[in-house]
This record gives sequence, structure tokens and C-alpha cells, in this order.
Amino acid sequence: MGKLDGRVALITGGARGQGRSHALAFAREGADIVMCDLVEGIDTIPCKMPDADDLADSVKQVEALDRRALGIKADVRDSLQLAGVVEQALATFGHIDILIANAGVVTPVPFVDISDEDWSVMLDINLGGVFKAIRAVAPHMIERGYGRIVATSSMVGRSPVGMLAHYVAAKWGVIGLVKSAAQELAPHGITVNAICPTNVNTDMIHANPAMYKVFAPDIENPTWEDVIPAFTSMNAIPVPLVDPSDISEGMLYYVSEGARYVTGETLSIAAGWNARNTA
Repeated sequence: MGKLDGRVALITGGARGQGRSHALAFAREGADIVMCDLVEGIDTIPCKMPDADDLADSVKQVEALDRRALGIKADVRDSLQLAGVVEQALATFGHIDILIANAGVVTPVPFVDISDEDWSVMLDINLGGVFKAIRAVAPHMIERGYGRIVATSSMVGRSPVGMLAHYVAAKWGVIGLVKSAAQELAPHGITVNAICPTNVNTDMIHANPAMYKVFAPDIENPTWEDVIPAFTSMNAIPVPLVDPSDISEGMLYYVSEGARYVTGETLSIAAGWNARNTA
């Protein structure tokens, strides 16, 4: 028996990276999976975005674990599209037990150069997308008297760094949103928590040249080898990155029955970066 037998999990940003890792971790524990993703580029984001093939591959990998999977193209900035995702999920599986509000983007920009569009895209996806996803599933969870909601924040949601003011603002906002939702939804049997990862080994870093440049500003075209020391310096445990599977383990804890009385919390999976926090 798996920890999530009979459960259905909805994961935003499930086409690759952390979202795909969470989908596979939950499937191994018996859950059926609904994944949505934008699967197209965004003008202000230089990182190569996932495409329809990535989403289809995530579905195939879940199905290879003998679980049912549904992949849906959707933009978390669009309330109607998210409502459609929930509608399709309920039509297919009958219920949604878990929401992982994971979809996110990042691009470094000096504070004074952040355009209105940069700001809007970052806030609308990384914070607005979390809010709209929670709002989309909450009525169903309230009706059933059960739900597990986990949002992806970041260590920069607790300990800011330069060049990412818009991203930092969004990730700090996620923590406040989670705590507010936790208070309101607790009487209905729903827990709401957040995870704050350090840098994670995904395309958000490796397919985003601007991220390397932040850590090696004096090198014209820095490689991963050039920036390993700078990435490592952020963590007390001397590793440059953690794996998506490390974050998935935290997600599994939050959605398990072992965490039934845990809500409004933040969990740092940060290789000790969090040890520098004041509390």
C-alpha cells in the first residue's frame, strides 16, 4: 500500500522540473495525477519554457508507474483556465484531494530596470497563480471536508538576494497567502503549507543564462563550472544545488496523514541556507 492510495493530486507547472518530480513521487505512493502547464514561451522570461512534449512526457512517466494521469495546457494567470482544469479533473477522477501550487518562473533584473511587464509577469505567475489555483480547488475541498494544499515558495521568500526584487516579492507573498488561507480553510479539514527550497537542479537555472550571469558577472558567458563555487557558498551544507526529489520528499510529508495537524507552516529544504535566518 502507498501513502496516497486513492488520492488525486493536481500539480501546476507539472511539465518538467520540480512539478514532474512531485507528480512521480505521488504516483509511486498510489495517487492519480492531474498536471497543468503553460507549455509556451513568455516574452519577458529568457529561460526555455516547457513545451507540449514535456507535458506529454510527464503524463507517460506517471502512467508507466501504473497510475492514471491527465495533462492539461493552462495558464495559472487565467482564472477561467484554472477553473477548466478543476472541471476536467473532477470529470475524470471525481475528486481532488491534493493541490501542489508549483508553477513559477524567474529572471534576474536589476531593481531599477524592472519594467511594469517584468513585475506583472513575475507577480501574476508566482503569487497570483498560487492564489488562483487555491481559489479554484477550495470550494470542492470545502464541500468534501478534506484537502492538502502545498505552495512552492523559496528561500528568497525568507532571505532576499539582489537582482530578484520582483521574484522575492512574489515568494514572500506566497508565505503570507499560505498562512491566511490556512486559517480560513482549517475548519473545513484543509491544510495549507509552503516549502522554501534553496536553488534546485532544474532548467529554471540551467536553461536560463541570466541566472549564471548573476553569480559570475565578470565572465562573458559563464558555464556551470564557473558558478559552482558561488552557488555552493549560499548553503551551509557545501552543495551547489539540491535535487527536485529532495523537494518532493517535503511535499510528500505535507500531504500525508502524518502532517494532518500541520498547517500554515513553511519548510525550508535549503541545505542550511536557512541556518542564517534570524529565527
